[in-house]
Amino acid sequence: MTLAHFLDGLRCSNCAELNVLWLDPIRALAKCRECGQLALAFPEMGEEVR
Repeated sequence: MTLAHFLDGLRCSNCAELNVLWLDPIRALAKCRECGQLALAFPEMGEEVR
């Protein structure tokens, strides 16, 4: 089991549903709970990760 964070105010680029995205920082994935679309999430180069 991993800790997932709700991404408030964002839409899925595939199904356009609002507030259905979750971020799994351990696996570096964002997932839509409606359509199942997955996206790789990674910080931009040169930015500090907190």
